[in-house]
Parts: sequence; structure tokens; C-alpha cells
Amino acid sequence: MKAQQVRETFLDFFHKKKHKIVKSSSLFPKDDPTLLFTNAGMNQFKNIFLGLEKRTYKRAASVQKCMRVSGKHNDLEQVGKTNKHHTFFEMLGNFSFGDYFKREAIEYAWELITEIYKLDPRRLYITIFKEDDEAFKAWNNGIGISADKIFLFGRKDNYWAMGDTGPCGPCSEIHYDLGTNIEEGDTYKLIEKGSNRFLELWNLVFMQSYQDDNGNVHPLPSQSIDTGMGLERLTTSLQGKLTDYDTDLFSPIIEAICNLSQKEYPVGEDSDISIRIIADHARAVTFMIGDGIMPSNDGRGYVLRRLIRRAFRQGNSIGINEPFLYKLVGVVGDIMKDAYPEVLYLAQYISRVCMSEEKRFSMTLSSGIRTFNQYIREIKKDGKRNIPGEKLFKLYDTYGFPLDLSKELAEERNLDVDEKGFYKELDKQRQKARLAWKGEAKLKAKKVYENLKDLHVKFVGYESHKVTEAKILAIMKKGTIVSEIKEGEEGEAFLNKTPFYAEAGGQVGDSGILKNSYFSALVLNAYYPIPQLIAHEIKAISGKIKTGDYVEAAIDTPRRNNISKNHTVTHLLHASLREILGDHVKQSGSLVSPLRLRFDFTHYASLNSKELKHIESLVNEKIRENIPVQIKTTTLDQGLREGATAIFEEKYGETVRMVTIGEFSKELCGGVHVQRTGEIGLFKILSESSIAAGMRRIEALTGEEALKYVQEMDDDLIEIQKTLNTQRKEILEQISRFKDSLKEKDIECRSLRQKLANIKYQAKEVKTKKVNGIPVLVQKVEGLNNAELRELADSLKQRLGSGVVVLGSSTEEKVFVVAAVTKDLTHRIKANEFIKNIAPVIQGGGGGRPDFAQAGGTKPKKLKEALEKTYDILERMLQ
Repeated sequence: MKAQQVRETFLDFFHKKKHKIVKSSSLFPKDDPTLLFTNAGMNQFKNIFLGLEKRTYKRAASVQKCMRVSGKHNDLEQVGKTNKHHTFFEMLGNFSFGDYFKREAIEYAWELITEIYKLDPRRLYITIFKEDDEAFKAWNNGIGISADKIFLFGRKDNYWAMGDTGPCGPCSEIHYDLGTNIEEGDTYKLIEKGSNRFLELWNLVFMQSYQDDNGNVHPLPSQSIDTGMGLERLTTSLQGKLTDYDTDLFSPIIEAICNLSQKEYPVGEDSDISIRIIADHARAVTFMIGDGIMPSNDGRGYVLRRLIRRAFRQGNSIGINEPFLYKLVGVVGDIMKDAYPEVLYLAQYISRVCMSEEKRFSMTLSSGIRTFNQYIREIKKDGKRNIPGEKLFKLYDTYGFPLDLSKELAEERNLDVDEKGFYKELDKQRQKARLAWKGEAKLKAKKVYENLKDLHVKFVGYESHKVTEAKILAIMKKGTIVSEIKEGEEGEAFLNKTPFYAEAGGQVGDSGILKNSYFSALVLNAYYPIPQLIAHEIKAISGKIKTGDYVEAAIDTPRRNNISKNHTVTHLLHASLREILGDHVKQSGSLVSPLRLRFDFTHYASLNSKELKHIESLVNEKIRENIPVQIKTTTLDQGLREGATAIFEEKYGETVRMVTIGEFSKELCGGVHVQRTGEIGLFKILSESSIAAGMRRIEALTGEEALKYVQEMDDDLIEIQKTLNTQRKEILEQISRFKDSLKEKDIECRSLRQKLANIKYQAKEVKTKKVNGIPVLVQKVEGLNNAELRELADSLKQRLGSGVVVLGSSTEEKVFVVAAVTKDLTHRIKANEFIKNIAPVIQGGGGGRPDFAQAGGTKPKKLKEALEKTYDILERMLQ
């Protein structure tokens, strides 16, 4: 059975069991601030399990893309070394939200595994939580599994918790025996230690309890099911293989790696591990970039960068010494095309991003080798034999050197490495990363709203800008629910119905007023603190309001209209980018405010002026056509079938709004829009820039703001005309003439400064001092820049004939020192070594050749001290 058939069979089975089939969410977990990556099928249903969100269905099934490279679920170091661990994998899962429980979950699992997939029951073993008698009975009495094949484990292995607080419960696992030829021994002990002989196929989690802040466990009023089964492991079992890497999910990738490296696989050597790591990372990198994650120095982007670099280094170890990972993207796309057609569709773009990062790392690696050799020289000079941990970590963090590479290079030179120090520095970095990651703080902030999760709030802002009677359901001040809010106070109000659009999908929240005959307040913003609950940030202006009172709620209509213009134009911009640049362009973020818009999109190169003008013109053409903007509510599946574009970072519900602009644009979007494109008036691009590798950003204006900008530019041009005393069409020509004239004057000034310096510093009164018989000229120079200082030093060196010249010059913020040594003395005094000794005095660094070197620093006041130390430094060097 092929992997795609495994997926289809799973979903078809649960569809027949009346489960809603839900599409995989992105690897980028939109609504869970505690996660770097989606790491389980239940992630997209977390708010349902927590009771913060309701759906129309109570049972669901999915095939979910997952990454396990961070936090407590981190399989990175195991990848390639075992037959079953991966960074990227797919999780097959079925879920019950207060519907069926243990007995049905166990029955479904056994039926699918043994009757549909037809795995041999004799090779299946069960583990359960040791206190879960209900699960034991379901397996033993209900299914008929003998007691000797049901193993009892403790909390560490067979108990699941969402976090320190929240839903929790026992779990039961189904393990598959690959055979005694892998490893012999006691089944219980082999499963306990994680032997390669046994594959943990399916984990059934029984959410039956809730753990509070004090660690006390209470029964859940509504019990739920969360299951997860690794597609790769199940496919291994069904295809009769011994490792995941032998299945059709990996074998074409491994074949391509072998062709690139001219290596055989498997051969029982270290190269096998390298090939498996590359195959794993190729899949992970492809899907991460496909989901809009770009290489960077922190967060998700840093993980991606590490995986690319790790794969590149493994390629080096098997003889591939040039960028190659990008060549595997198409192979991954071809394997996954049935389940994830977008990966094959985006393969060219993903390859270009990957290749760019590989090339960058190739250069970084060369720099790393040079830095490593520099460390070696410093260590040997100090008579030491151990490379410090902090230097090893710098090689790892800055240049992507894994510790084993540093160890290998050190062993070649008969040196040791400080592993303990390296891991100490690594731990420091992890601590910093944890402090920088705001996820936990965001989660705690959410908890204060959990008592309000059952409030029913109706949003009517698409149809109306004002509600005459809105009931105050709750009031909150500084994270505490209160009964009233009065003049001068700030807080949050929750209404039974509201016209205020809550910040979402890149669109800012509405502002406006709440008022009645004895109270008025400004609404500063509207947002979702938890799903489906709209909070109004308010500042009371007069009177007071209590829970249960009624108010008129009205948005700032002119502000909303400007937001609508900017939002609709992002759709026109998106469609224009795709038409002009190519279908690989995907929106990856946006900001829609009343004053301007920002649009982030995937593209591998900067846009030239011709492309920007073409895009701007196409958007304005569609505005002038005054196309009707049609909005209809439909299901997510139907919207996608009709060709609507979905934004990767957004999380869609069961029903969606589809925004259609003629034949030009069709997107799923919950934002506010104009009725016809002509209302936008004008579109003007302000800038286009890079925000990450393969990620671009356009900032733009519409309507009144765009007109104002154009008028300001026109005013500036009029002033320039007056200043240059020329016609508008001749401005550039006049500026060019001025530039040429200034350039001539600059050359003339530079020549005069140089002549004056030569006259002044080559006069007879400029004295040299002898150090061990060698003439040394040391001088502070005024009014010359760094280039002129170098020229003067060279001129003075020639005048000396034999000797050393050291010159210094400073500005308010910087200081420069140059050293020149005549050729006949470079065997005794090296300018580059001298400059390294003097640079720390001016708190800078430098380098150069034996006959000429320079240093720059940040302490101008230290120049005099540095020049005075010249003689002592030279004397030490000559000794």
C-alpha cells in the first residue's frame, strides 16, 4: 500500500464513522503562542478542547503536517540514528469533542489497524496507564487482547497533559513488532527502552480530567479523545519495511542523494546516517518554506536555517561540496503532490530560497574555517592545547559548525575541545531564547478571559455601523472582572452585539464611541482576547456604566471607510503581483490601517522600478474600472473549489467569506471592503524592500492619503525647480551638472589637502626618533580622511627610505591609525602585527600587510595615548 493510499484509507474510514474531515493546518501555529511549530494533530483543535471555541461537529479526523524540533517534543538529535524519528512528519488523527470516549476510540483503532489495514494482530502490543482499569477492560474484554500483551506503564510513559494546567488524562499506545531479527529480548523491556524493533504506531489520549493551578486533578464534565498515529511508521509496517527510510515517502529522495554523492545506501557506515539526515531535512525544509517560514536568526526562521546548514554539512561529509539541497525540493514535491499539490506548485520558489541560503552558508563555512584556524594559532601561541567552550560555541552559533566538526578538526591538530564549556554556552542561549519567546506570557494573558468564554457576542459590523441598544455583558479592568466603570477609567467592555470589527487578518480593529444618556466612552480598539469573544478597549469620558446596562455602539465611519479602501486594495495588489511576477507569489502577512497598508509576500528578488510601475498601474487600472466587490458566505471547501485564494497564516472556520472582484481576484477574507473598486480612488506605492530571505514588503497609500502624498511630492518638485532655476523636465539634467561640478571641486580640495599635508609633514622640522637604530616617524595629523591618511603615510615612507611611519587622525566619533614599514624592515617589523597591538588602545580592530596596515576605533580621546605607545610596542617587537 502506497503512502497516499494509507492517508486516503484513514480519512475514508473515519468519514464513514461520521467524522468531519479537516484539512491540515499550517506548520506555523497561528493561534497558539506557546508553540514554534505545529507538533500534533490536536493543535488546531486546542481551543475546542479548552472550551474556548465551538464547532458544528463533535468528531473530526485529519492528516496533519507536524514538526518536532523544539521544546519537549524535539527529535532532532535522533534523526538518522534511528529508523523512526523525524523532524517533519505527518500525524493521522481522530478526535472526539465530548462525543465518544474510550471504548469507541479503542474499537475504531483496532478495526482500522487489523481489518482495514490488515496488520497481523499477533504482532501488535498494547500499553496503558497502570491505573486505567477502564482501558484495560476495553482492550482485554472488549477487543479480546490477552492480558500478557497489555503492558502497564506509569505517568511518564502513558499519561498526557496539555500543560501545567488544563485537560489531561491517561493514554494507550499500539506498538507493532518488526521482528526478532532487529533485537531479541523481553517485550516489555524493549518497548520501555524504545527499541527499534517496536514501532509505536498509535497513541490514544483519553482526556478525562482537568489539572488546576494548584496541581489538583478534577473530572472533566465533557470527556474527549485525541489520537495520533505517525504516517511514516504506519507506512513502514504496511509496506513490510524495517525503517521509515525504506518506504516510498523517502526512497526517491535517498536515491537522488546517492546520485549526487556517488554513494551507495545502505552500507552500514556513517554515510548511511548522513544520507538519512539529508532526506529528513529535505522534507522539513521544503514544507517549512512552503508554509511561508523564511531563514532568519531567531524563532522559526533560525530552526529552518539550522536544518539547511545541518543538511549542507552532512552533504560535505559524503562528498557533496556545493549547494545541493535545493535540487531535492522537486523530488519531495513529486512524492507529496497528491496530498499537498501546493508543494510541487511552489517547488521552483522553494528551491531558489533554499539555494540562496546554501550559498550564503557555503561562504560562511569558509569564514568559519578561517576563524577556527585563527583560534588554533592563538591557542598554540599561548602554549595551550584546549579550545575554549565559548569559542566552540561561537563557531557553532555564527558559522554553523557542529561540535563534532570542531572536534574532528581539533583532533587533526592534536588538540582537545572544552565540551563542557560549549554546552554551558548552548544552555545560556536556550535560556535567552526562552526569555525572548513571548508564548507563555501570551497564554497567561489569555487565561484571565476564560471566565468569559461562554458569553455570546454577535458581530453586525458588516451590515451596520451602529447598534442603538447593545447590552453590557461584562466589564474588565486591569485583568479583573468588575461590575462598573466610571469617568476617567480605562478597561474593556463586552457587548451582546457590536458593529466594531475586531483586529484580525492584518486589519486593525475599529474605534468609535459607546454612549447612553448618562455615560460616554471612547472605544480605542476592538480585538479577540480569545476566539469568538470581542473585547472593546474603552476610556470612560463621562458618567458610569454597569454590567447589564444598554448603550449605543457606533464606529468611526470615516476611519472604517479608509480601512475598507486599504483592505480591498491588498486584494488587487495580491492579484497584480501574481499576474506580473508569477503564481509563486503568496501573501505572508499584512497590515491594513486607516492611514496606510503594508503587504508582505514571497518572492526571491527585489522589484525593479519597471515592475513596480507595472504593478501600480495595473492596480489603478482596476480601480478606474469601478468593479463591483461581491461578498458571499460559503464553506471553506466550496470556496477553495471555486478557486479562491487562502492565506497560509490565517485560520479559517467552517464557514468563510469569499471576496470576489470581477474576474481579477477571489480570496477568502473576513475583513471589511468597499462596494466598488472606484471608491478607492488612487493607489500609490511608497516602498518595496526585503524583510527576510525570499520575503518582500510593499508599503502603499490609497485615497486621500495617496492624493496628499502625490501633492506633497509635487510641492517638493516646485521648490526644487525654484532652487535650481530650471524647468521641470530639465531638473535631472541640472542635478547631474551640479554633481559633476561638485565631484571636480572635491577632487581639487582633496589634492590641495594632500599638498598642504606633504608640505607640512615633510618639512625638516618633522623629526624621526630611532628605536634600536631604526628611524620611526610618529605624527598626529589634522584634517585628512582615512584614504588621504594612507596616501600621506606612503609618501612619508618613501621619503624615509628605510624606517617606520605611524600616523593618526580623528573625528568626533572615530579614530584612525595607519602604519607603514619599508620593505627592507618587514622581516623584523610587520605592520599588521604592530597594528593589532595598538588597535585595542583606541577600542577598535584592524589588519593589513607586513608593509602596510590600518586600524579604526571608537575612542578619539585615546589617539594621543596610542601614538605615545608606538615606541614601546616597536621596541618589544624588535626584541
